[in-house]
Amino acid sequence: MKLTRGLAVASLLAALPGWALAADIDGSTLSVLWGVPFAGILLSIALMPLLAPIFWHHHFGKVAAAWGLAFLLPFAITFGPGVAGVSLVHALLAEYIPFVILLTALFTVAGGIFIRGNLHGSPGLNTAILAIGAVLASFMGTTGASMLLIRPLIRANDNRKHVAHVVVFFIFIVSNAGGSLTPLGDPPLFLGFLKGVDFFWTVSHIFQETLFLVGALLAIFFVLDTWYYRRREELFKADPTPDSRSIGFDGKINFALLGAVVALVLLSGFWKSPVVFNIAGTEVGLPGIVRDVGLIVVTLVSLLLTPKKVHEDNQFGWGPMQEVAKLFAGIFLTIIPVIAMLKAGVNGPFGAIVAAVTRPDGSPDPAMYFWATGALSSFLDNAPTYLVFFNTAGGDPAMLMTTLAPTLAAISAGAVFMGANTYIGNAPNLMVKAIAEDRGVKMPSFFGYMLWSGGILVPLFIVMTFIWFR
Repeated sequence: MKLTRGLAVASLLAALPGWALAADIDGSTLSVLWGVPFAGILLSIALMPLLAPIFWHHHFGKVAAAWGLAFLLPFAITFGPGVAGVSLVHALLAEYIPFVILLTALFTVAGGIFIRGNLHGSPGLNTAILAIGAVLASFMGTTGASMLLIRPLIRANDNRKHVAHVVVFFIFIVSNAGGSLTPLGDPPLFLGFLKGVDFFWTVSHIFQETLFLVGALLAIFFVLDTWYYRRREELFKADPTPDSRSIGFDGKINFALLGAVVALVLLSGFWKSPVVFNIAGTEVGLPGIVRDVGLIVVTLVSLLLTPKKVHEDNQFGWGPMQEVAKLFAGIFLTIIPVIAMLKAGVNGPFGAIVAAVTRPDGSPDPAMYFWATGALSSFLDNAPTYLVFFNTAGGDPAMLMTTLAPTLAAISAGAVFMGANTYIGNAPNLMVKAIAEDRGVKMPSFFGYMLWSGGILVPLFIVMTFIWFR
């Protein structure tokens, strides 16, 4: 058995040089049928919790793995194991592993902060928490702000009958719209920062749009939550959180660790190092390695130093993190050909979408950039979608920040704002949903959530188009 394993490892290592020489995927040669596994995993996330909830609850990881293999095996047969291996390694090292490490660090650190005392979930308090989360999201990221505030918000409303709408608006505001003002807020803006967009460019160019969207959502939420709160049957049980404890924080060391997470992410963006490791065709830079190792250390330190009682009070568990990690493993794998087809531009299967963002005179159409970037960011990873349209608009940050500023503003706003349209539009969306359901909140289904976003967000996006992106 040991000899067999050794031969397998030796064969894998011998294959790595060939993988490194394998050609990149030419998206213009791909058929849209390669997008079927990606569509399949999306439909599974949308429909199986409704049609087969018990099966999905116990086997969603296997379903995600099955769709991943449904793409990878035919891809390896068609294009060869070299190209398939390069694509798999790139998805793991450049995208999935850093994504999961960052998410795990934020989930762990935020889960080690307990806001003690009893917060009563009145419309005023709920609106205030959402507003605070919107501000924090641009400085500690939408994921960090979401993980910090979602537990106390749910606990504040634990004696109310209707809580799902509170979590839905939390996803709209804290997990998405609030992260639009700095590169720290959302991955697409961080990629723009790495491409040369000034750190404070977004806050100076889409502040009005953000203020309008967040302000409108807070106002709508306050009215809706007030209506629910005043219903006679709303407070359906005794508040399980005692009033005797004073308001305060336990696990304060995690605030420092949260700062360390932000510092490590910033460091990886500012630090330019010539040290690069080529692993099966994927270049892994020293700053990224330092960031990921640092985040793992932060996670372990948080688990070591956080008192056990804080985790118990927070009802901290790994279930939501495991769900997100398993589902996004399938998403990151099956999305490979879809992103390649998008990158092919007008020559690819999605050429009509790319061509639609240009006016007849050859100038970019900000409105179309806003909606095309946003529509794709609702279902695809919004970071590569941002890059696709960033490059479609010319890819020159100096030009995009000045002459084509309305276009870059439209791309930035579309990628960040419309990530709220679905549960998979932005990473914290699904995690917040998982945490809420773990706490007993009956969340809308995949399509049920889209009814909320379609009825509330889309009309606001239409208004924004006529005001800012004409």
